[in-house]
Amino acid sequence: MRVMGVDPGLTRCGLGAVEGRPGAPLSLLSVGVVRTPPDDDIGSRLVVIEAEIERWLDEIRPDAVAVERVFAQHNVRTVMGTAQASAVAIVCAARRGLPVALHTPSEVKAAITGNGNADKKQVGTMVTRLLRLDAMPRPADAADALALAICHVWRGGVQHRLADALARARSGGAAAIGTGGTGGTGGSGRTGRPGEVAAGRQDRGGNTR
Repeated sequence: MRVMGVDPGLTRCGLGAVEGRPGAPLSLLSVGVVRTPPDDDIGSRLVVIEAEIERWLDEIRPDAVAVERVFAQHNVRTVMGTAQASAVAIVCAARRGLPVALHTPSEVKAAITGNGNADKKQVGTMVTRLLRLDAMPRPADAADALALAICHVWRGGVQHRLADALARARSGGAAAIGTGGTGGTGGSGRTGRPGEVAAGRQDRGGNTR
């Protein structure tokens, strides 16, 4: 499963992509941060973020996009900017028909560190360890984006396997009903699913922008 994580923000929007499956080592595909000048108007800043997310989607070709769920803060202006950047990421993914998952910060922290109240340094340290990196991704927005992607590989991968098993069970039942009493070959004739991850361009150069 190939997942692109987005840590939304207007001044810094973290982007990170990993590949892997639950219970197996993860691989870093790319990581970086989109920066926009605080003095620019909101429209121009969102256009820059959209263009960079679209470029990443073209290059990474993810199976899913994981975005941090916006939660209430005391600083309303910060919440608005985060929500606007988040909406851009969701729209870019939906435009391509990609599934979008929203994970809260506490969900991500719990998945990565085992502690829903972990600080950014703890999250960055675990991301570095899980991806076998030489140095912690910086700024923290980049590490947070990778943490989102890792969280979804682990959580989304399990959910996908459950959904796949349910679909196969339903398909098998339908096939049995369709062939019952006909003296057929005694099987549904179903074939296995094709590989979930197609070969694509990868950038494993560490802190790639």
